[in-house]
Amino acid sequence: MPLIKLKPTTASRRGTKLIKFSLKEHIGEGTTAGDIALAKKLSGRRIKGIVTNNNYKAGKNFRGVITTRHKGGQVKRLYRVIDTTRSKRDMSAKVVNVEYDPNRSANIALLKYADGEFSYIISPEGLKIGDVIMASANLTEVKIGNAHPLSAIPAATFVHNVELVPGKGGVLARGAGTGVQIQGLAGKGYVQLKLPSGEIRLVNEECYATIGIVGNIDHGNQNFGKAGRMRRKGIRPTVRGVAQSYKHPHAGGQGKSGRHGTGGPSKDPWGNKRGKITRKNKQTNKFIIARKTSNLRPKNKPYKTIV
Repeated sequence: MPLIKLKPTTASRRGTKLIKFSLKEHIGEGTTAGDIALAKKLSGRRIKGIVTNNNYKAGKNFRGVITTRHKGGQVKRLYRVIDTTRSKRDMSAKVVNVEYDPNRSANIALLKYADGEFSYIISPEGLKIGDVIMASANLTEVKIGNAHPLSAIPAATFVHNVELVPGKGGVLARGAGTGVQIQGLAGKGYVQLKLPSGEIRLVNEECYATIGIVGNIDHGNQNFGKAGRMRRKGIRPTVRGVAQSYKHPHAGGQGKSGRHGTGGPSKDPWGNKRGKITRKNKQTNKFIIARKTSNLRPKNKPYKTIV
């Protein structure tokens, strides 16, 4: 979808870039006038069973204690239930609408199956209203929106909504513009995947994945322009450590003298070094062939894999 740049009538509008959702972007050559009329009719409609109330916790646990900072105060929204498992196998489904979803960065597509049931999926790039897609164990053609086991999808294909456990639903590559590349069969019932982070990982070949990358690619290029938009999204302010009281590792001192600043590697409010490895799940180390890297950790010790 195109980015719109606002006219700089105020300081907050200068440099602001926002995505303008338009149904025209999701109309293809095979889209009929009846498909467009049905999409407009269904837009904004609350479909029973797949649109529910959202019980927002604002980063607090069941006792009301803040467990995630900088959350709260978002605009009320409904939750759209996403079918990440694509449980209806070997049944064709028609894309009747593509919608904006306030709960995720990606857009969602509304499917109507041959038996009349509706469901939502994450909308891949290039999926158009009127397209017919299917989830099947057998691959007949490499078509955007179709879901197949990893073993059936050719190497070098980009996929999204990838399962880690067969039948549990997709968990990998669900954000806007993301995709996982299949590198081929690795043996012993596993497929080698390259994740968006650069990590190369083994996944069970029976896990399902959807062909294509996630749509709404320009999501990361937006500039929201002012604090008010972030507050409506539910994101509260983040105060710099040096501007806080002496209780923060970066703060303290008189003005900018004395104990002020990082004094070495930057730390979080609890004194832990930023960039510290927090991964503790050693049970899945055997599936990671190449670990992801960063500026803080350009090299990582490799794990011993099962293949």
